[in-house]
Amino acid sequence: MSILWVILGLVLLVIGGDFLVKASVGLSLKFNISKLVIGMTVVSFATSAPELLVSLNAALTGSPAIAINNVVGSNIANIGLVLGITAVIGAIAVDRTFYKLTWPSMMIFSGLLYYFLYNDQILSRIEGVILFVSLIVFLIILIRDSNKGGSVISEDIDEEVDEALAEVSNVKVMAWLVLGALALYFGSVWLVNGAKELAISMGVSDAVIAVTVIAIGTSVPELAASVIAAMKQEKAISLGNLIGSNIFNIGSVLGLTAIIKEIPVTDDTILNNDIFWMLGFAAVLILLILIPKRLEIGRLKGILLVGAYAAFIYMAFL
Repeated sequence: MSILWVILGLVLLVIGGDFLVKASVGLSLKFNISKLVIGMTVVSFATSAPELLVSLNAALTGSPAIAINNVVGSNIANIGLVLGITAVIGAIAVDRTFYKLTWPSMMIFSGLLYYFLYNDQILSRIEGVILFVSLIVFLIILIRDSNKGGSVISEDIDEEVDEALAEVSNVKVMAWLVLGALALYFGSVWLVNGAKELAISMGVSDAVIAVTVIAIGTSVPELAASVIAAMKQEKAISLGNLIGSNIFNIGSVLGLTAIIKEIPVTDDTILNNDIFWMLGFAAVLILLILIPKRLEIGRLKGILLVGAYAAFIYMAFL
């Protein structure tokens, strides 16, 4: 039964997230906000809503390990699973500006998270504020950089923002908002409760389920979209957008959750193991991009990433 609740929760989160993105973009276009700003702020925040609801619900219901490892596991899956499988299907070219802004920013956010948790075994409200404000600063820099035509994250903004949503009626937009909010709420409740039951039945901790099952589940939409695009030989994935997602997970999901409810570290494996895997995947990415074939992630590198991710999953359940 626990597996059923996890699956139903994930399905509702995907549906709710989709409704929320459409409604948010529709409203933003009606207010004549530029597509660039919509893509980098509204869409990014809306797509982080499922993870935010899961972490917030977990923190409020006494499962802080799920709140933290939901983000840690998602960041690992984005690089090891999503990027790795996509690269196996088709090589991914990397813009030179990637290592000038987005990768260093991801490392700074990841390092900040580790320091905050290691320092006093809790992600406090003030630390949540620091993470969220840092995200706002990052976005401001990103938008200014994009206006100069330099950002890798802005490459696919025109494709992400559907101008046709501006023509959707206000009633339909409000209906999407309500349905999205309800789906996200119930999806997060079912997923967190199912994850707790699943952890008990399997004899593992909440942290293990969060960093594996929940993280993979919330990465399925991105993985499916990337694989389909790669098989059609379209531009499979924007590496900048993927790294941007990792930054948003830390800055907005954990930042906002900690502001509402401080998140203590209740499982030693988070600091002794899981977060080092997250830092390792983030750090090794720059090496894969620079050597041996510069500015490209090809099939061999993709196989290495997927293999490393498989090793992480195996060791998580040991």
